[in-house]
Amino acid sequence: MSGLVVRRIGPAAYEALGPVFAELARHALEPNPHMAPAAVSAATELVAPDDIVVLCAWHSEALDFERLVGVWALRRARDWRSGFVPVLVAPILPRYEVSSLPVVDRDHALEASRALLRYLLASSDLPHTLALPLLPLEGPGHAALAEACRSTGSAIAVAERWTRPVMVPQPGDDAERYLRRALGPGYKKRMQQLRAVIRSGALTFRRSRGQAALEALDGFLALEAAGWKGKAGTAIACIPEDTAYFRRLAALFAAGDGLQIDTLLLDGQVLAMGLLIESAGRRHFLKIAYDEAQARHSPGRTLTIAMLRADLDGTPPDFFDSGAGDGVDAGTYAWGERRAMGNALIGIGRGRIGLPRAAALSRMALRRLRALRRARSAKAPSGRAPA
Repeated sequence: MSGLVVRRIGPAAYEALGPVFAELARHALEPNPHMAPAAVSAATELVAPDDIVVLCAWHSEALDFERLVGVWALRRARDWRSGFVPVLVAPILPRYEVSSLPVVDRDHALEASRALLRYLLASSDLPHTLALPLLPLEGPGHAALAEACRSTGSAIAVAERWTRPVMVPQPGDDAERYLRRALGPGYKKRMQQLRAVIRSGALTFRRSRGQAALEALDGFLALEAAGWKGKAGTAIACIPEDTAYFRRLAALFAAGDGLQIDTLLLDGQVLAMGLLIESAGRRHFLKIAYDEAQARHSPGRTLTIAMLRADLDGTPPDFFDSGAGDGVDAGTYAWGERRAMGNALIGIGRGRIGLPRAAALSRMALRRLRALRRARSAKAPSGRAPA
C-alpha cells in the first residue's frame, strides 16, 4: 500500500527532524536551506512559534514506513505588505533568507507540491493566500509549483521581477575558465583591479566551516557594526533579537557542517567577510561585511572573486545563490549565471488575489517613484533642487 499525506507541525517538533530533512535534501528537486529545521528553529528568535506553520508531506512506501518527500515552512502575517489581509509567507524571514521554494523529493516533486497546496486549500484555519517574495521564476522547483497551481486552480501573480547572480559550475571548469566566461568583456578590468589590490599588500583568503566558522562569527558581526550600519543602528550586533537569531542559526548549521564564513585579509587585516549556509550542495550567501576604510580596493567584489577561486580550486557547490535582492547591482558579483526572481503571490484554489496583489503593486509603484526621484536628484546641478 502506498500514498501521500500532509501533516502540520510546529517548530519544536520540526527541529527533531533534522536528519530526516537532510535525507530529503539529498534527494530534493532543489535543496533550500531556509526550509531546514535549523533555519525554522532559529527564526523563533524573531517570530512567535505559534505563527510558524510547517507542512510535511510523507509518502507511505510500506505498511509501517513513511518517507519525507516535501517540506514548506511558512509564517502567518497580516500587515501593510499584505493589504492587511491574512497571508502565509515563505521564507519565514525574507529580510535574511533568500528563497521561497518548498523542498520536494525529485521523484515525487509534482505529487508533493500538489499535496501541499491541497492541504492549505482544505484548511479552514489557514489563509488561502501565499506571499512568496523571493520566488525563483525558473528551474525545476518553480515548474513543479506552477503545475501544482494549475492543477489546483490556483493563480500565481508576480508583482516585481529581477535577476539574481548565481553560479552553476560546468564540467571542466577551473577558476580562470569560469571567470573569463562569467566576466566576459569586464574580465580584463576586474583582473587589473585585483592585481592592484595584491600590489598594495599581502592578500590572503581564509575559509572556515563548521565549528571554525562559528568561532569566526563574532569577527563578522564586529566588522559589520564598524561601518555605516553600526552608525545607523541597523547592524545585526545593534539589534539584540537579530543577534540572537544569527547566533542560533550559526550554531545549528555549524553542527551539521552547513555554516561557512569566508574571510579576505590584506596585510593580516580583515578586508571583507561573507556569511553562508549550505544544504545538500546548494550554498546561499546570507550577508557580507567589509572594511569601509578600504573601499578603494572594492572589498566586496574582491572577496567574491576569491570565494569563486576557492570553490573551483576544490569541490564547488552544485549551485551557489548570491541571495541578491531586486535593488542590488548584479555586476557587483563575479558569478556569471543569472536566475529570474520575483515577488509572487498565490491565490490557492482561486483566480483572483485581491488586496494583497493591490498592496504589492502599490509598493512596487512607490519604490519606482523613489528610484526616479533619486535619479533626478543625482542629475541635478550642485546647489539646485530638481524641478
